[in-house]
Amino acid sequence: MKPLVSIITINYNESEVTLDLLESIRKLSYPNYEVIVVDNASPKDNPDVIKEKYPEVTLIKSKENLGFAGGNNLGVKQSKGDFLLFINNDTIVPEGFIEPLVETLQNDGTIGMVSPKIKFHWNPSLIQYAGYTPMNHWTIRNSSIGYHQNDDGRFDQAGETQSIHGAAMMVPKKVVDHVGMMTEIYFLYYEEHDWAEMVKRAGYKIYYQPKSHILHKESVSTGKFSPLKTYYISRNRILFARRNFKPFQLFVSMFFQGLISIPKNSLVFILKREFAHLKAFWRAISWNLTNSAATN
Repeated sequence: MKPLVSIITINYNESEVTLDLLESIRKLSYPNYEVIVVDNASPKDNPDVIKEKYPEVTLIKSKENLGFAGGNNLGVKQSKGDFLLFINNDTIVPEGFIEPLVETLQNDGTIGMVSPKIKFHWNPSLIQYAGYTPMNHWTIRNSSIGYHQNDDGRFDQAGETQSIHGAAMMVPKKVVDHVGMMTEIYFLYYEEHDWAEMVKRAGYKIYYQPKSHILHKESVSTGKFSPLKTYYISRNRILFARRNFKPFQLFVSMFFQGLISIPKNSLVFILKREFAHLKAFWRAISWNLTNSAATN
């Protein structure tokens, strides 16, 4: 018997999108899995349609919006699998998607997380993720390897990478038991990078496995460029540094943010007359200043 895989996904106002994912999951060749859908208190959606059309799914309806980490953690608490697969609801999975990920984790117990190759749903010949570069200690940004590059074989080498991709990541349950679940203070964005740092500090490797892939519609729930996204990415970039950088690295990073990044971003929003984004950006900076002790 193959080990049980718990597939966990979050729905927020996008039941129709989630149904597309569930339809692709039904066609999986892997024989032993459960599907858990966490509805994050969708205010403009009726998630009951998910259970009506896919009765095999465990539908958890949260009483409040717990964010990405909180919603996934709710799913973890209900899961029974040996391996936990966290996947965005705005993805489509091929039938042989799970096997390479499970085999990767079974064959090397030092691997704590694995992500597949991620390609764009709107153009499956283009890559979104083939691993990550290290987090830059000045800008607090990393880069997705292969981003917008043709899937022409150059990114087909499996191996260790610097961080995981939250759109699709498989983690052994024993690693979650050892390291703990995702930190919920982030709410949206950077939480998977933070979790990857926790996993690495515990002595595990982060891995990229291109024998598996998914198609990602990208940013369906939050919008591709919204003030909400501006707020959480700006807030959590600094929060990530505060939680994970060593003292000198943090000093360098905050010096760069204060002297260059914050003035530059503010000026760009003003010149583009994107005042809603400017307001969201400064709310993010203010949050870090007024919650200087909050890192958990």
